[in-house]
Amino acid sequence: MTPGKRLFDILFSIYLMMFLAPVIIVVTWKVWRQKDGPIFYGSERMKTPTQGFTLWKFRTMAPDPNDTGVTGADKVDRITPLGAALRKRRLDELPQLWNILRGDVSFVGPRPPLRRYVEMYPEIYDQVLQSRPGVTGLASLIYAPHEERILSACTTPEATEATYTRICIPRKAALDLLYQRNRTFWMDIKLISWTTGKFLPRRIRPDRKGRPL
Repeated sequence: MTPGKRLFDILFSIYLMMFLAPVIIVVTWKVWRQKDGPIFYGSERMKTPTQGFTLWKFRTMAPDPNDTGVTGADKVDRITPLGAALRKRRLDELPQLWNILRGDVSFVGPRPPLRRYVEMYPEIYDQVLQSRPGVTGLASLIYAPHEERILSACTTPEATEATYTRICIPRKAALDLLYQRNRTFWMDIKLISWTTGKFLPRRIRPDRKGRPL
């Protein structure tokens, strides 16, 4: 990560923490009111091929001590109504502003993978994790709807795992490496604007017709 990119992450995350403080307080209160589990959900993710950290989100699912892997149709019944609403607008990811401020992730980069997938596919993640992981990125914006549709057909943990590793990981990695080769400051700004558009009414969202490269 360049010093300029890190400086932008620090200043912009502090600004958003202050600007979005009322939203963060309201969401925290709503999740706390459910009283069926903790407010926050922490998951180990990888910053580098060997260095892990705890990625924080607002909890959107009923707790399960045996939970592993990504979310497919086999886990959909555990998503709370509030959790579904938070996921739709990506409000569940607001606690990751703390991860950005700490330097665990950047605003833009590949989504930080679970340790199990880094260990399963070192030849992929040795390349992908040369970039600092991010809260959003080219793969997150372009491929996420396809991934959700593909995994929604998986009704068992085994099917979800097989489909995710066989189809989703290689396709997301290709987009992450495309970003890595072509990354510029203005490309990051455009990807951030596309992401923040999810918080806005459809009629005033940023135009996504143009190519980010």
